[in-house]
Amino acid sequence: MTLPLSYSPDVAEARAKGLPLVALESTIITHGMPFPQNVETARAVEAEIRAHGAVPATIAILDGTIHVGLTDAQLDQLGQAQDVMKLSRADLAVCLAQGRTGATTVAATMICAHLAGIAVFATGGIGGVHRGAEDSFDISADLQELSKTPVTVVAAGAKAILDLPKTLEVLETLGVPVIAVGQDELPAFWSRASGLKAPLRMDDPAAIAKSHRLRGALGLAGGQLVTNPIPVEAEIPRAEIMPVVEEALKAAAVQGITAKEVTPFLLSRLFDATEGRSLDANIALVLNNARLAAKIARELV
Repeated sequence: MTLPLSYSPDVAEARAKGLPLVALESTIITHGMPFPQNVETARAVEAEIRAHGAVPATIAILDGTIHVGLTDAQLDQLGQAQDVMKLSRADLAVCLAQGRTGATTVAATMICAHLAGIAVFATGGIGGVHRGAEDSFDISADLQELSKTPVTVVAAGAKAILDLPKTLEVLETLGVPVIAVGQDELPAFWSRASGLKAPLRMDDPAAIAKSHRLRGALGLAGGQLVTNPIPVEAEIPRAEIMPVVEEALKAAAVQGITAKEVTPFLLSRLFDATEGRSLDANIALVLNNARLAAKIARELV
C-alpha cells in the first residue's frame, strides 16, 4: 500500500537539493504549552534551525497523513486542535488508519523521520524509566526506539521527573550510545548536573556525525542519544528543582495519575511551582538543542 506521507514545500525542496534537515516533534505543541505560546515556540525553534544552516521538519499526523514539515497554516491548526492523539510506536498506525490527528512523541518522530530519510532530530528531553517502575513497569517506548531506529536524537537528557540512573542502565542494556556534549556529566533537562557520569563524551558536531555514519556502516541497529546541557544562564540548579519535582510526584500518586498523563501533569505542576521558570528553561534548552542538531545535520550532507 502507498504510505500516507506528505512533505511541506520547504522540506520537499530540501530533499530535492540534498540540504541538511532536522526533524522536530509535535507533542510540545499540542501537549506542552497553551496557544499561542506553543506555536510561537515552535516557530522560534524552526527559525533557530534555519539560522544555523539547516531546514526544520516538524512532524505531525493531520487527518490520517504523516506530515513532514508543517506550513504556517498547518502549524496554527495543530496548535489549536482538540482531541489530538499523543502518538508513540504503539498507536501511530491506528491514528493513520482512523484518519485522525496526532502529535508525535520522541519514538513516533524517530519512526517518521527515518521514513523521510532524516537522520537528525532535536527535542527537549526523552522519556525514560519512571519512578517506581520496578512495580509499575512504566518505561517509555523512547528507549526501545533509540535501540531500533537509526536517528541521532539531540536532547537535554531524560526528563528530570524520571528515574535517571535506571534510565541510563536501560539505555546501556539496549546498546544505545549516550553521548554528553561539553561536559563529562549527564545533563538532567532543566539542570546541567545529574550526579551521573555520561558513558561517552563528544564535543564536535563533525565527530558526532561521523559516529552516526559509522554505526550504519557497522550494521548496528538504532540511533544515538546526544545529551546537550541547558545553557548556564537558563538552568534551574538540581538542588532547587528536585524538591519541586518530588512534591509533584507525590501529588500525581495521590491523584492516581498514570501512563501518558503523568508527564503533562508533572510539567504543569512544575510550571506553577516555579512561577513559569520551568517553561522558560524548557524553551531555552530546546533552542539550544536545535542549534546543535543543525550543526550535526550539516555535517551529514
